[in-house]
Parts: sequence; structure tokens; C-alpha cells
Amino acid sequence: MARGEARPLNGKVIAITGAARGIGLATARACAARGMKVAIGDLDLAEAQRAAESVPGAIALALDVTDRQSVDAYIDATEAQLGPVDVLVNNAGIMQLGSFLEEDEATAIRQVDINVHGVLHGMKAVLPRFKARGTGHLINIASMAGKTGVPGGATYSGTKFFVYGVSEALRGELRGTAIEVSVVMPVPVNTELAAGLERGRGSTFVEPEDVAAEIVATLEHPRFDVAVPRSIGRLVHVSGVLPRGAREALSRAFKADKILAEADLGARRDYELRAAHSDPGLDAGDEAKQLPGQ
Repeated sequence: MARGEARPLNGKVIAITGAARGIGLATARACAARGMKVAIGDLDLAEAQRAAESVPGAIALALDVTDRQSVDAYIDATEAQLGPVDVLVNNAGIMQLGSFLEEDEATAIRQVDINVHGVLHGMKAVLPRFKARGTGHLINIASMAGKTGVPGGATYSGTKFFVYGVSEALRGELRGTAIEVSVVMPVPVNTELAAGLERGRGSTFVEPEDVAAEIVATLEHPRFDVAVPRSIGRLVHVSGVLPRGAREALSRAFKADKILAEADLGARRDYELRAAHSDPGLDAGDEAKQLPGQ
């Protein structure tokens, strides 16, 4: 394949966790439009089935990312119905906000179970299959909160730092193989996940379709760091060379430190309750219940 030539996606099989809504569903639609065969995995099977009706050729499967057996069964069922998985998008995730010192144990455990163990389970289920075939693309959905700790979302930020770190380490372990690893880092996305969030000075919110477009672009032209929007990635890179005091002053100047800390918890009440219990109907487009991540 010539340098710079887009990799063909037609006929490739993609499995997306938490794909009944938000980022996951937008990605499913964008990939199907490129001719990919899509497996929508979600804790809410009924919602996944409704979502699949809007995605040509997609299948819907039950999935609990906190349960390794459920994740294995999801990948097995995908391959049985569509063929070998070429791409896995670990998109399921939740974001629960509040002061770290006031956070209850159940909230912390739930976020770690979904945002950390859910990603690990997906990786461990699919990577041996990629290695056996000598090809595959793993895409982990993180967040810009995984590049810089955000007050008001300490545990959430920690889980997303983990996603970035484990992805980077895995990339090193797979160097020299044809297996690709990418980590997608959006700013807040306009899904239920972002309900009640403070819009900082100069802050940017994106649509699920924006994230989906970058995922498709990354499948066609693989790269590790995928910032959404790309301009934010450049800004974070530049700010990273500044002394800590200067970085923090810049964050305060743009009120980036208030985006999560001053969220309207009343406006987030329904989302937070569903995220806490992973009840059917939780938004998952980006980090909703056990559905989409980001």
C-alpha cells in the first residue's frame, strides 16, 4: 500500500462496546457507511437492538464490560455472525462528578470497574485473536481528562489516565507487529454525559459524529494519539512543555478547572443515577452507563 493511501474498510468487522447511544452509535453508523460490518454491544440489549435498526447490516448483542465472560461471549458471537474481528472500540464508560473527598466508595468502584476493567477485558479478549492472525486495530476511548487532571472529576480523570497509559504501554509491547493501537481523547461531547457541564472560556464541546469521524480517519490512516478536536491536542502538547505553575495558571485563565467542578448536579441527576446503577436507558454515547465511553 502506497504511503499515505487510506486503508480499505469495506467488509472489515468492527465490535463497539457501549454502542447503543452517543459516540458508540455515531461510530457504528460512520463505519457502516464505509462498508464495515458492525457489532453493537451494550448492557441494554433492547436499546442496542433499536440502535442496530438504524445501522445497515449491524447486529446487536448483550454486553457487560465488567464481566470478562460476557466480553468473551460478545467477541465470540460477533465472530460467529460476522467473521473475525478486525477492530475493537472500547467505548463503554461512565463519568460521575463531585468532590473527591465526598465521593462514596460505590461510585469510585463503579467507575473503575467500567472505565478500567472494562477496557482491560476488551483488550484481553481480542488481542490474542489479533496476534494469531497477525493483524487488528484496537481503539480505546479515553478523554482529554486523561491528559490533565480535572477538579471535580478526580476518579474519572484517573481512570482515563489509566486508559492512556495502558494503551501507550501496549503500543510498545506490540511494536514490530501489524497490530495497531489508538487512543481517542475527546473534549466534552454533547451527549447526556455532558449534562450540566460548565462551559469554560474558550472551551470546546464536540458532537458524537465528530468523534466518530476521527475514529474512521484513524482506521484509514492509523495513528496513536487521536485528539478531538485536533486543535485541542496541539494545545495540550504545547502546554505540556510549560512549567507546572504556568500550566495551572493557563487552566484557570480559561476556566478549564471549573468545567467539571462547577457542573450543575441537578441537571445531571438522571444521568448520575443511571450511571450509578447501570439501569437500562443510560446514555452511553460517551460514558454513560456501561455503554459508550466519552
